[in-house]
Amino acid sequence: MNIAGAYAENFQAAADKGRQSMSERIVIEAEPREIIGKQTNKLRRDGWIPGVIYGRKTHTSVQMEQKALRRALRVVGTAHLADLSLNGTTHTVLVREIQQHATRGDIVHVDFLEVDMKTKLRSSAEIVGTGVSAPEAAGLGDVTILTHSVEIECLPDDLVSEIEFNMALIATPDDVVYVKDLVAPKGVEILDDPETVIARFEYVATGDEDLGDGASAEDVEIISRGKKEDGDF
Repeated sequence: MNIAGAYAENFQAAADKGRQSMSERIVIEAEPREIIGKQTNKLRRDGWIPGVIYGRKTHTSVQMEQKALRRALRVVGTAHLADLSLNGTTHTVLVREIQQHATRGDIVHVDFLEVDMKTKLRSSAEIVGTGVSAPEAAGLGDVTILTHSVEIECLPDDLVSEIEFNMALIATPDDVVYVKDLVAPKGVEILDDPETVIARFEYVATGDEDLGDGASAEDVEIISRGKKEDGDF
């Protein structure tokens, strides 16, 4: 299982939001790794997590102390740069994949992408709504975010973990926020289709639905039910 899904959200939710400057980077201490294959199970039992650094000129097997690695991942998540220290050399990296045990949730392997600070890279940024829409303030309903992340391209130093939009853009119940309405930070390009819907307003559902002829839910007789499945109660 890779980092996509709830596990990734746990790490990214704990990570610092927004941009990171060079001085704010977390340092991840790593050691060269010679153990490969099934023998890495013993490595994990001894408190070490195997990983790999890859890039245009790099493909290095490494291992990191488990507790220290978890602490670092909770800060950098998958959208912040980190400095990985190996044999006295610092590699500027981005966490690309974290594999976990299917049932226990333990980290079993981490992939790091070594980045070129002068070359643009692609990543994803979470969509975050701020403020309140006028229809929402009037108690008519709620704004629903339909697209929760977008793909971005930028230089490593311009990398962001989230892009905000003001819900006040929805001034009437008919207004819709599209990707083209998002304001990307300087140096960041949003790659998604500009016509992709980000958020729209939805009215609050009223009590009973209109059943026609003035009938209410209490007036409706159940003539038959579907076949009861074995797991139904």
